[in-house]
Amino acid sequence: MPRPQGFTYAVRGDGTVVITHGPRTAATLRGARAAEFVAEVDSGDAQLVMARWTGNYKRGNERAARRHPRNGG
Repeated sequence: MPRPQGFTYAVRGDGTVVITHGPRTAATLRGARAAEFVAEVDSGDAQLVMARWTGNYKRGNERAARRHPRNGG
């Protein structure tokens, strides 16, 4: 699986976490979810954690889609 790239996050003064992918906002986390995200991103690979929290990660169906007749397989 290729490593996700381009995610950044910022923690605002009120505790809100804004995750962006390139120029677009991918997710906004508040309260307990924001605190949980910050704890997790500090302990692991930040890009993978942000991809998982925003839903921008491979879902496991790429191999099956390759064999689909519409995709030439």
